[in-house]
Amino acid sequence: MQERLTEVHERLVKARQEVAILEEQMLVFTETAEDARIRALVAETPLASRDWHEARRHEEAMQRGLASARARVAELERAQDELLSKLVV
Repeated sequence: MQERLTEVHERLVKARQEVAILEEQMLVFTETAEDARIRALVAETPLASRDWHEARRHEEAMQRGLASARARVAELERAQDELLSKLVV
């Protein structure tokens, strides 16, 4: 039981680190998409518009990845809580 708890804890630490990294990367993707959006509005060219849509798609993909990583953290937290409750009881 304790070995399982240690394993879950280690996975949780790694998952939280991954979320922190993804959150930092998400800021960059969001800024890039916003810059591309503004350029598209100012330039009013098909190329600028395409760049904005591409940046937005990348941002959306990053959002999905971040949501998935956060879900893994929540799942591992639940597993850890269950294991801890079994140790206490």
